Amino acid sequence: MVYYISFILIGVGIYGILTQKNLFKTLVSLTIIDTAINILIISLGYIEGSDVPIYSKYTQSANFVDPLPQALVLTAIVIGVGTLALGASLLIRVYEKYGTLDTEEIAVKEARK
Repeated sequence: MVYYISFILIGVGIYGILTQKNLFKTLVSLTIIDTAINILIISLGYIEGSDVPIYSKYTQSANFVDPLPQALVLTAIVIGVGTLALGASLLIRVYEKYGTLDTEEIAVKEARK
């Protein structure tokens, strides 16, 4: 079930990238794809009936889920936040220069130069 949700979110993100002319909406679509892939990776690493990968005296067995996908997703979240901040700062610069985030209007303004 979680796989379907992540694939639907990936589809929504791709649809947003292909159909939106506003750069901010394109950035949001990229973020949706990033989140969907993180959900997919976490769901692939989940093993039903297994414990969280934290070893303690309360953990009765060593039946843990694989911690590697969780570590990868944690790293991907940090990189995603950095990428989103960079993209937002670039969008601010584009807006300051052209006064719009619409790609067609930007193309028209560039053609007039």
